[in-house]
Amino acid sequence: MTQLAEQLDKKLATWNPEVAAQVEQLVSDVIAMADANALDLLPSRPVVQKVLDLLDES
Repeated sequence: MTQLAEQLDKKLATWNPEVAAQVEQLVSDVIAMADANALDLLPSRPVVQKVLDLLDES
């Protein structure tokens, strides 16, 4: 198991069940996108933040 997988496993056991379920769903979504070679279709965080900033200005 990689260090990242070990860290995730430990954290999932310590978070409240709702947070753990959300994280599991997000990780599952990322895995599915990686399997479909679709990760490059996601906007980067800076792009998303810029859009949110522009929406807040309106």
